[in-house]
Amino acid sequence: MKGSLILPLTVSVICPAVDMTLVFVYGTLKKGQPNYFRMKKLVNGQAIFHAHAQTVEPYPLVIATKYNIPFLLNKPGTGQRVYGEIYRVDQKMLEFLDKFEGCPERYQRTKVQLEVQDGDGEGENTLKPGSIVEAFVYSKNTYEPEWLQTPTYESYDAYGDHGLTYVIPEDRSPE
Repeated sequence: MKGSLILPLTVSVICPAVDMTLVFVYGTLKKGQPNYFRMKKLVNGQAIFHAHAQTVEPYPLVIATKYNIPFLLNKPGTGQRVYGEIYRVDQKMLEFLDKFEGCPERYQRTKVQLEVQDGDGEGENTLKPGSIVEAFVYSKNTYEPEWLQTPTYESYDAYGDHGLTYVIPEDRSPE
């Protein structure tokens, strides 16, 4: 059309803000561990690694049951300061983790204070080394009394020199 001016169409796309929650993992969900793949499965939701951290208070991290599962016992002030990883997760991943961890029957999701060891990311989401943050952790409020008599660990590795090989429980087989 002679003399017509064609202007580009402007489209506004508004992406809803996604609420993200900090979660501290210390066992089989860490990088390099048997259940880490679950943190990366997009069908489970989004999990973004943010930092390595250590609990501010000591907790007993034990390996127990016939499956050699790592349990963080909710008994602050005993055990060792526990190392793990902080992830920023969306609501879908938080719901997946609740189900995976059997919350609230098997584990309880409680808050724990953490000292950041190193951070990943930029801007407002950066966690600075040495800073103290609060995150959710899956821990045990009820447990066998003899678990407190077993060795405690500051860091869990399914392939560690403790000789307690992790066995995937029947109800947690890979999907």
